[in-house]
Amino acid sequence: MRTLISTAFVSLDGVVEAPGGEAGYRNAGWTFKDVEFLPEAFEIKGREQQEATAMLLGRVSYEAFSPVWPGMEDFAEYKDMPKYVVSTTLGDADLVSDWGKTTILRSLDEVAALKETEGGPIIMHGSATLNRALSDAGLIDRYHLLVFPVLLGAGKRLFSGTDKDRQKLKLVEHEAYANGLQKNVFDVVR
Repeated sequence: MRTLISTAFVSLDGVVEAPGGEAGYRNAGWTFKDVEFLPEAFEIKGREQQEATAMLLGRVSYEAFSPVWPGMEDFAEYKDMPKYVVSTTLGDADLVSDWGKTTILRSLDEVAALKETEGGPIIMHGSATLNRALSDAGLIDRYHLLVFPVLLGAGKRLFSGTDKDRQKLKLVEHEAYANGLQKNVFDVVR
């Protein structure tokens, strides 16, 4: 079974919305405002590209990343990697042509089936709505969280407010940085 890894920039109060400056959120770009950039705090981002063998995205994140990431040197390892977009509304004509093979998945059942295929880890960036649904369905195996020392209040959260059974996590890697960022890597305990 393939490992599904959720990777996110998250505020201390659990917000993941518009970390890079996406329009429509009052605190857009919060990861780069008032937090000193330290390259060592983002080492895990390069490692994710080396370890992942496929990328999973929700529609909104795909629409935000696909016009930009294919040409960015920082994300070069992802260019030719197979991508899977979970969407009930996108069609093949909506996919970009310069970002490698992309397959549209229509349901969480199709994500579960993808996990059963041969291959290495699948990385999921952003995709707040999809993350909540996959977490609630027990389909995420690992979390890579860079926690920023900010409180944002309102905004899309990484985890849902659904009343569900407790899900235990095991901290397998962590580090705190001089700028206040914390790296927390958790495996889901089954």
